[in-house]
Amino acid sequence: MNSIFKPKLFTVLKGYDAQAFQRDLFAGIIVGIVALPLAIAFAVASGVSPEKGLITAIIAGFTISLLGGSRVQIGGPTGAFIVIVYGIVEQYGIDGLMISTFLAGIFLIIFGLLRLGSVLKFIPHPLIVGFTSGIALVIFSTQIKAAFGLQIDKVPSEFLAKWSCYFTNLSSLNIYSIAISGGTILLTVFAGKWIKKIPGSFIAIILMTALVQIFDVPVNTIETVYGSIPNSFHFSLPAIDWTNVPNYFQPAITIAILGAIESLLSAVVADGMIGGNHRSNTELIAQGIANIFSPIFGGIPATGAIARTATNVKNGGRTPVAGIIHAFTLLLIMLVFGKWAKLIPMSCLAGILIVVSYNMSEWRSFRSILKGSRFDIIVLLTTFFLTVLVDLTVAIEIGIVLASLIFMYRMSKINGVFQPELETDEIQTYSQIPKEIEIYEISGPFFFAAAKRYQELLGDLKSSTSVLIVRMRHVPFMDNTGVRNFTEIIKDLERRKTKVILSGVNADVLKELRNSQIQHLINEEHIFDNFDDAVKRAQTLI
Repeated sequence: MNSIFKPKLFTVLKGYDAQAFQRDLFAGIIVGIVALPLAIAFAVASGVSPEKGLITAIIAGFTISLLGGSRVQIGGPTGAFIVIVYGIVEQYGIDGLMISTFLAGIFLIIFGLLRLGSVLKFIPHPLIVGFTSGIALVIFSTQIKAAFGLQIDKVPSEFLAKWSCYFTNLSSLNIYSIAISGGTILLTVFAGKWIKKIPGSFIAIILMTALVQIFDVPVNTIETVYGSIPNSFHFSLPAIDWTNVPNYFQPAITIAILGAIESLLSAVVADGMIGGNHRSNTELIAQGIANIFSPIFGGIPATGAIARTATNVKNGGRTPVAGIIHAFTLLLIMLVFGKWAKLIPMSCLAGILIVVSYNMSEWRSFRSILKGSRFDIIVLLTTFFLTVLVDLTVAIEIGIVLASLIFMYRMSKINGVFQPELETDEIQTYSQIPKEIEIYEISGPFFFAAAKRYQELLGDLKSSTSVLIVRMRHVPFMDNTGVRNFTEIIKDLERRKTKVILSGVNADVLKELRNSQIQHLINEEHIFDNFDDAVKRAQTLI
């Protein structure tokens, strides 16, 4: 248990000094300000009252930083949960959401104790892009009513029916709501060009709320829809109907899987920014504990937030202390200024969420995958359309099964030329080759389940390596996850001033590489059919 659950906070506090605290203090305050409008907006979009988003950011954010396995992870409510939370509230009510979130917390702890952190890294990239882009489109579609000020009592939950309802009620649009949501989008996107340290979304909320109150603009606000926002929270337990508990397992598992994927993705991104190495199983356990505490204090599901984590790093945060300060900043804002949050226009929150949905859409990755293998395209589009038109739970389940079936099909087409073994990759040393040249041979398909392992091995290269030759004679194919991870490897090696040469690349793999960013990172002169030519080229580069 001790080796599994070892929070980063207790590791990094050794040698912690006043200068480090000053950096964390500044970063934590900035991230707290960034998190304020997002926490409120995510709660409202999820179909719950605004304070639940703030409570989640405070309770879960504090817990994840205190007990998590990442140095800089910032936890709280995220856009990824909007679709699933909204669906649970619609079907089971607030009590059902609390029970589902609590159960999800237990599942996450079990994931961590079973050391499934590394297993979850095997989720194929097209599947992640598919459901993330689908969620982004659904979030965008839920904000049209508020952004346009449409007078609709009940918006249908189904995607196509929702848009039909919008078009039917276009005559009721409110020009003031459109102006506020449009202004919010512009401020959120462009204010950072002139005011670096204060997030555009925070500026938009202050400015738009002030304008609405000063000029008595006729638009809906949080108060007109939800009433006042409490400036306190308390411990409470849901009313449990034990006969319905089995119904909560499916949404709970969806919350747990989605939360695990999002948090570990965020931790990996953070590792790349600070050159760190998170503890995935510790992170899952911390996420689980956070999702147990969040609902009993009135919150909703939480996970690692990539954008807020990146903001933390960019502003100098380097330890979990910054995340703890972020939680206390939000608590202070809620206690002191919460009573004025009720004045925020709903169209302003809609504008913020429209920007969030655009940032979530991953349209560049989506477009890149559409240029690649037809198998990756099938997984991408299937997951995307199932998320939008059916249900996120169904999309993830079918996406994972489909990716596995496609992999088995592709392996069957190798016709015995190569017997894949995920453990056969090895770093070979050659006495006749200069020590500045490192040789690494990849054996087996460079696909989603092996890509992370290859990335970790290549990341451990000696700093003295000037040239890396990657032998790929036994790589029958690469999928999008493999190409993506390989691209990140090449970028990292370029930053370390290590030149990369490829040897023995077959036609199918070469086609996948040419469709990716790798063609901008490795010159055609550094790709060879045979190993001897690759070595000769390497010797000219040292």
